[in-house]
Amino acid sequence: MLKNQWFDGVMHCENTAKAYVVLTVMGSVGSTPRPQGTKMVVTEDRIFDTIGGGQLEHLSIQKARELLTNKTQNQHVEYFPLGAKLAQCCGGATHVLFEVFCQHVNQLMIFGAGHVAQALVPIISQLPLSIIWVDSRQEMFDQVDKSQMQLPANVTTIIADDCTDAFSEYASNFVLVMTHDHQLDYDLVHTAIQIENVDYLGLIGSQTKAKRFQTRLTNHGISEHMLEKLVCPIGMTDIPGKRPIEVAVSVAGQLINLLNKHQSNVTQNSQAAWLQTKEIAKLL
Repeated sequence: MLKNQWFDGVMHCENTAKAYVVLTVMGSVGSTPRPQGTKMVVTEDRIFDTIGGGQLEHLSIQKARELLTNKTQNQHVEYFPLGAKLAQCCGGATHVLFEVFCQHVNQLMIFGAGHVAQALVPIISQLPLSIIWVDSRQEMFDQVDKSQMQLPANVTTIIADDCTDAFSEYASNFVLVMTHDHQLDYDLVHTAIQIENVDYLGLIGSQTKAKRFQTRLTNHGISEHMLEKLVCPIGMTDIPGKRPIEVAVSVAGQLINLLNKHQSNVTQNSQAAWLQTKEIAKLL
């Protein structure tokens, strides 16, 4: 059964890194379809829950999707008279708060479920990340199950015959490529490096592998500017060792540095949005 309450929508968007808007009925006067505090969630292609239906909900969904096109986290309050203007018989009026959440910053896709990935995921799943873990081999995830490593809610495993298909289903800022197949690694890197939103593209391997991939990518039309995204070898150079856990800790450290840089930018934006919300609240 499909879960369709507003908090199901938040969980769905957090786990799939989709941008979404939380709509909240507030400041109602007179008779309105739903009471103050009622919420719904709107994405670019889905809705969860309801704030009462009718023209109020229809126009609110339109406004939410308009806000999503700006691709920035912000808050906005809209006033809706429910009389003749919206053709609703309630006759009251309400304000709706729109809270826009952009999820692309905290999305990581990991390709490959080998020893390093199995050591890495339990560490980085404790970070503020939504993780999509992709492999073409069911038996690799079966190994994870047998090891009794319970996957947290922010980790989604995907079995895909063609791993590159995952890019069309999930947005991502961070990509880690560590599969068992060099040609598959190349296909994934070639696809990911051309996606505008991918800020970090990590490839497991040596300096020799990095040079070979850079040459092939250049021969296939990838510019020097795009090549700057590619990080190979991955991890922090001051953490030695080649055991899976040592490589995993090294890569986790690199991701922590990246996340902190992104979080600093998000915090600045959130503080500005909070000040804006306080000013709006004074008017209600």
